[in-house]
Amino acid sequence: MNIEQARFNMIEQQIRPWNVLDLDVLELLTVVRREEFVPAAYKSLAFSDTEIPLPGGESMLAPKVEARLLQEAAVKKHEQVLEIGAGSGYMAALLCYKARHVTTVEIDPELKTLAAKNLAAYGITNVEVALGSGAQGWDQSETKSYDVIVISGSLSTLPDAFLKQLNVGGRIVAILGDAPVMTAQIITRTADSSYSTRHLFETDVKPLRDAAVHSHFKF
Repeated sequence: MNIEQARFNMIEQQIRPWNVLDLDVLELLTVVRREEFVPAAYKSLAFSDTEIPLPGGESMLAPKVEARLLQEAAVKKHEQVLEIGAGSGYMAALLCYKARHVTTVEIDPELKTLAAKNLAAYGITNVEVALGSGAQGWDQSETKSYDVIVISGSLSTLPDAFLKQLNVGGRIVAILGDAPVMTAQIITRTADSSYSTRHLFETDVKPLRDAAVHSHFKF
């Protein structure tokens, strides 16, 4: 397989047609080598338009979904980012190039180890890989807040805790709903007690473990 040709084809045939046109994001997809974050048994699928299996029954999101979520998050260099669902560490690697710091949370110990190993092997130092359940929020210090929260898995509804952890002006990128139709959304905290929501696209991805089943928060 010609890896660079496969990467080029992934970007031009899968990702651009999905309205991923931000040049910084497209360049980042060539800088962060996706094949380095794919399990060895599936490296031939690294650039395919499919979810790739990971240990523990989890999977990497399809490349076009990852790229679109990354674009919509619009992370800036000074921002603190929280990711729920580290997986292989690939999305955290993409985010860290755009952010000041990334905290990525993984519930599965084997995946936590895998993500940390992959990120370290890539020389990335501004990502912390934390072990724990973040599906209902991640507020270990009770004072920590974030500029961007990326949820790398689906939730039936968005728990209140994520909204409370978001700085004013901050964004949550999440896939909400139940199979077979879920909606990727970006929720922006516009003031202390107000939020705006924009629907991005419909999809169907695996739910996070320990996902909350409902939320009474209105926005």
